[in-house]
Amino acid sequence: MDTFSNLANALLKSLEKTQTHGNHKKIVVDPLVSKVASWYEKLRNAMDYREEEVILRAAIERILKRRIILGGDGKKVAEPLVRELVWARYFADESLSELVIGQIAEKVDLYLRFRNAIIDKKILKEQEANEWMYHLLSSDIEYLLNPQTERELVCNFMYQVMRNNVSITDDSEQNKDVQVFIAVRKAFSKDDLAFLRFHLFTQFFGVMSEEHLDKIIEAFQSGLEEIQAQLSYPRKDRIYTYVKSKTGVFLILDDLLDIYKEGIKQLYLKKEDFNKAVFDICEARYSTISGKVRRAIVRSVLFILLTKVFFAFAVEGTFESLVYGSVSWKSIFLNTGIPPLLMVFASFFLRPPKHDNSKRILGFIKVLLSEQEAKVGNPLIIKKISDKRPFLDAIFTILWLLTYLLSFGGLVYVLSLLNFNPISQGVFLFFVAIVSFLTYRINLMSREYTVEAKQGMFWPIFDFFFMPIVRVGRHLTEGIAQINILLFIFDFIIETPFKGIFGFFEQWFFFLHAKREEL
Repeated sequence: MDTFSNLANALLKSLEKTQTHGNHKKIVVDPLVSKVASWYEKLRNAMDYREEEVILRAAIERILKRRIILGGDGKKVAEPLVRELVWARYFADESLSELVIGQIAEKVDLYLRFRNAIIDKKILKEQEANEWMYHLLSSDIEYLLNPQTERELVCNFMYQVMRNNVSITDDSEQNKDVQVFIAVRKAFSKDDLAFLRFHLFTQFFGVMSEEHLDKIIEAFQSGLEEIQAQLSYPRKDRIYTYVKSKTGVFLILDDLLDIYKEGIKQLYLKKEDFNKAVFDICEARYSTISGKVRRAIVRSVLFILLTKVFFAFAVEGTFESLVYGSVSWKSIFLNTGIPPLLMVFASFFLRPPKHDNSKRILGFIKVLLSEQEAKVGNPLIIKKISDKRPFLDAIFTILWLLTYLLSFGGLVYVLSLLNFNPISQGVFLFFVAIVSFLTYRINLMSREYTVEAKQGMFWPIFDFFFMPIVRVGRHLTEGIAQINILLFIFDFIIETPFKGIFGFFEQWFFFLHAKREEL
């Protein structure tokens, strides 16, 4: 009798398939140019706060926008795009085949035709069509260059398990499955909106290709409406929170399969060795949390300094100069200095999971590998609320609004005691809200491998006083990112000539190298 379940066996069989690589000519860049370009990329990424898992896709989108806006097509965009990615060290030198240039060129031309068609048919306005094109194209190109096949297989395995752990009593099975799919993509793969759109697009229409292009364009209107409805599903957050709480198990399983995939069945039969292997992987992952938190704090502080401080100086400094005749450097220093310090201070209270968490992960992994109908903890059952409660809902709404008044009102009262003028108070609240949101994100990162943690006794107090500030910080962080003038300056005024200079010097260095070889 086989030790593993049918689903686990299917996963292992898929993992055993290896991809062969041909001996094609590789893309080579100049090391000096690459060194400078990689530092520029680190600075640019610090200005655009994203999960590490989507930074490459965002870089591809940024390069596509810059080159397509300047009149580029597939032939003009593909090679410079790949070279820029290698310059920035997203890929090692000589790690990409020159064959990908032609493949990317075909994809660029294909998606440009798709964009033009949905604009001509008035399915989307030009700005929306451009956004969809860049999201889909950048995601497609990343999967071409960086497929991560094994991780995708584990992600699909997680979906197959979790879809049987979630039920919605008053909705269709299809909608439930789509919502679990979205939740798994967000929780396990850290997909952003662009990746989610790409995966849903692929699920609805299949892979974008020359043969399917006309059919995709014809059906895009109805598919678009369904995708938008699924992305705005009213119960999506509840499903995502549930799936997120189980993700640590699958992350550890992913590591386990990556290390022992060819001998996992033999290891499983040796109970003590298997247990030790899981515990060792857990401890190794826990030990990386402090490093990830430090990097996140540094990125967050740089993000604030590079994108928000300019705004604060411009608003607060201008107001104080006009109204009071001078700038209050004390309040500006406090406004820009205290919030990041609060973030660093809060990080001291973050703790990695304990051994009990590793035991829970071990138990769940054994269930995942051996049981035909694997259950990761208690299932999620979302029931229809049949009776409306207008009076109670009104009370809850009032109490929720009261939390905003108490949280922000308390801060304003303290700042008034410190003689902050109204604009200085507004800037301080601006920074505190953003820092609170970023700190909350970092806290979630530190709990990435925590499974079925119990809520602490102080969490209700946190929710009451600080969650309003965190929510405002989220809107400020996401909203201002859409109108960040500094990013526009970097992407189109600085980066365009900067990368042109890179290209010139790289060709010059190659020319000098060729001349030296002639000697």
